[in-house]
Amino acid sequence: MKSSRVPGAAASQAPDAQGPSADAVAQPFGRPSGGWRLSLYTVIFEADTRAGRLFDLTLVWLILASVAVVMLDSFEHIHRRWGPALTVAEWVFTVLFTAEYVARLACVRRPLRYARSAFGIIDLLAMLPTWLALFVPGLHALIDVRLLRLLRLFRILKLAEYVEEFAALGRALAASRRKILVFISFVLLVVMVMGTIMYVVEGPANGFPNIPVSVYWAISTMTTVGFGDITPKTGLGRFIASVMMLVGWGTLAVPTGIVSAEFTAMRMTGRGRPATRTCQACLAEGHAPDARFCSHCGAPLPPPAVQSG
Repeated sequence: MKSSRVPGAAASQAPDAQGPSADAVAQPFGRPSGGWRLSLYTVIFEADTRAGRLFDLTLVWLILASVAVVMLDSFEHIHRRWGPALTVAEWVFTVLFTAEYVARLACVRRPLRYARSAFGIIDLLAMLPTWLALFVPGLHALIDVRLLRLLRLFRILKLAEYVEEFAALGRALAASRRKILVFISFVLLVVMVMGTIMYVVEGPANGFPNIPVSVYWAISTMTTVGFGDITPKTGLGRFIASVMMLVGWGTLAVPTGIVSAEFTAMRMTGRGRPATRTCQACLAEGHAPDARFCSHCGAPLPPPAVQSG
């Protein structure tokens, strides 16, 4: 969760007022006040230190390697030859991810809040299936074990925690959610109307037995995938299908434009920039990269190059 920081004030704000205490501006999960927990917290949750960047990079490679192991193990000939080695590698990754999860819970003051967060749940799913597979009894449950193994692919979601581009995309989608919701509502309205019309025009005799099936045809046609399992037979039905295909081209461009416009607005205004600098006096976080003074206590901030070193 290194991209999640408490928003700081503008960089030009003068240090003329005493802000809230460090506890009030700490991470939502609770920044420890000192000791080994603070040291561990700095490595795991801070992105502006050398140790934090090394921790991030190591985790990214571990996640990619663990996902590769799960994928390779799905090949039958590879499983027969390298099954034991892949199993050992899987358990090594599971132990490492378990240790990481326990360390995250141990170094924050509100571990339950982290455990209930989105990334906390993803961290749990990254290692829980392997442990659960130990308690699945009997050979009749091998299919269930295979499904549990597939759940390990949730590890790939952990990459969103360490790649800033994922966070930027998430912010753009969140800022565009109302426009996208209106767009999806419009699309649902169109496919409902067009599906009903096609049911009336074509009917069960031409492969449109009911309205839900006709709506399915409208969705597959409007999204330009068109499986071909249901096709209109009449001239009017083919005309409607042609209109749906042309509308689909323009429809797909709408959400792309919405998200692209939000990306442009974020770049122009500087919204959503990662702000991970920490004040050395009050330990407040969330300062912009170009800030000169702490927005909470007014203390001078070290240059980013000095602090990250």
